[in-house]
Amino acid sequence: MNYELSESTFAPIAKVTLQRGEQLRIEPGAMVYEIGEIELEGQMNTNGKKGLGGALSALGRSVTSGESFFISTATAHSANAMIPIAPAVPGKIFALDVGTEHWRLNTGAFLASEENVNYQMKRQKLSGALLGGTGGFFVMETTGSGQILVSAFGDVEKIELDGSAPVIIDNQHVIAWTSSLDYNIKVASGTFGFKTGEGVVNEFHGRGSVYIQTRNLESFASHINTFIPNS
Repeated sequence: MNYELSESTFAPIAKVTLQRGEQLRIEPGAMVYEIGEIELEGQMNTNGKKGLGGALSALGRSVTSGESFFISTATAHSANAMIPIAPAVPGKIFALDVGTEHWRLNTGAFLASEENVNYQMKRQKLSGALLGGTGGFFVMETTGSGQILVSAFGDVEKIELDGSAPVIIDNQHVIAWTSSLDYNIKVASGTFGFKTGEGVVNEFHGRGSVYIQTRNLESFASHINTFIPNS
């Protein structure tokens, strides 16, 4: 995937260049503009399944994971066509290499992927599903090979685990982690974290990498809500 990030560090866009016949899967609503001949088509996010089974699969993932029911595919019909894309919230955009390593993504982290990159939904442990916002009952796990573009709210940090000790991260700050890691979702402290205000956390074990975002979208929304008058 040939892409260039704009100079903005606060709210960048990813300018993806496509060659004739090349395709890009993007999150619905992510397209900013187009240059060249590009066909943008929205379709149910069936992940390859056909007919009623595909529709039910797309609906099921939308309900259980918070993932979009639809996904958009951009197909270039001319050379050096460009489609700049941007996520819904301000923050970093970065690429993950898929193939040698596979990744699990938190809800809302997916922005775009090459045509040879796909994903499957992995069921979480029941306790995690009942507690967590990390994909609800399912999380997205990459398959295939290529690159995937991921977005974050705020800046991004990478945490490397060497297997010697677990890492505990607030659930709302987790973006992506290597599928080799084991993890548990649990309450931080007290009754649903009321004593500390942290709520649900992810405890990662093993060897691998975790990407986190430096800002908490849920906390930001709660902060903004205090300034909105109630009717």
